[in-house]
Amino acid sequence: MLLDALRAAGSTSRAELARSTGLSKPTVSAALANLERAGLVRRTGEVSRGQGRGRAAVLYAADPTAGHVIGVDVGREWLRAAAADLDGTVVGRRDTPNTARTAGAMVREAARLARSVAAEAGLDWSQVVHTVVGSPGVTDPGTHRVRYAVNLPGWGRSGLFERLHAELGTGLDVMNDANLAALGEYALGAGQGSRLFAYLWVGTGLGAGVVADGKLFRGGHGAAGEIGYLPMFPLPEAAGPGGGGPEPAGTARGPGAGDPAVRGGPMEGAVSADAVVALARSMGMPAATIRTAKDVFAAARAGDATALRVVEREGARLAHAVAALAAVLDPELVVLGGGVGRNGDLLLAPLRACLRDLTPLRPRVVGSALGDDAVLLGAVARAAQTARERVFDMRRDV
Repeated sequence: MLLDALRAAGSTSRAELARSTGLSKPTVSAALANLERAGLVRRTGEVSRGQGRGRAAVLYAADPTAGHVIGVDVGREWLRAAAADLDGTVVGRRDTPNTARTAGAMVREAARLARSVAAEAGLDWSQVVHTVVGSPGVTDPGTHRVRYAVNLPGWGRSGLFERLHAELGTGLDVMNDANLAALGEYALGAGQGSRLFAYLWVGTGLGAGVVADGKLFRGGHGAAGEIGYLPMFPLPEAAGPGGGGPEPAGTARGPGAGDPAVRGGPMEGAVSADAVVALARSMGMPAATIRTAKDVFAAARAGDATALRVVEREGARLAHAVAALAAVLDPELVVLGGGVGRNGDLLLAPLRACLRDLTPLRPRVVGSALGDDAVLLGAVARAAQTARERVFDMRRDV
């Protein structure tokens, strides 16, 4: 209780702690002495009680250096790692391209990156209490097996958690990247203060993280927010006027119909980065210059008329995902992020326009405040939360 009160207050006196917790002053003094001896609390100075009268009050604060944590973001294109103290303050950070082609190689590279970040921050690895690894897919809480991580080769094979734990040697959680991004936005970004919000991840895949009253909602099997598996019917129109050619009789109308990348597939196939590229090519953009979704958005920002129409269609497709979230969760806020979603300057206007036509349930939709750092900062925040409890349990009887 005292540690929580100190973290909330930042720095305070014994008398203030007694008032805020309802504990007696002798109890507070004895507990603070124990916490200080265990290295969990430190004195931060003294403050006069005014006019030189009376004894100066000693100020205390929770010691954030009592332990450290590592956050790791494993993506298809990048590996990111950060070291932080128990307050979640980042003390070291590195990003590197993900060149691994097997799960084993990715485990080794992630562990090597984590250890190098700690070393560069001046930390001995023994000071690292807990690590949280974020990746695509759903981690089964019973078996620790990652499912549905189709964009990372071999990542879903059994034994992944055990290999990571063996390489790192710390406490470990492996969590869905969209869930961690939601926690990051709640702690530091656009979701701060929201009672119920969803983070909509749009990149190489599609997913959502849901935070209710400050807590992550994971569902009965850890798969809450896997909206990429929602069907999308009627399928949206592919090219609209001037692109894609005539559609077969009986083809469903709306943004994306007739697109080979999305016909009959789940929602992920209609809005992910590969779908943006497929849509652009079906509308006549040259394959030689449009290799990634990033190329499409760059062309749209340069004023290319076809690229702007592609972006408009993508925004309309994403409105279907937001409408689904609104119908099931009734969030007050949806935060748009991920490699595709970070293009909110282009996507939000058509998304909001289509949403008005789809449903009367229209949450506020904004772009991510953390961008590419959302997963990593969410991993750090989650690791720090877990580590605070572990450090207390390890040191309370010192």
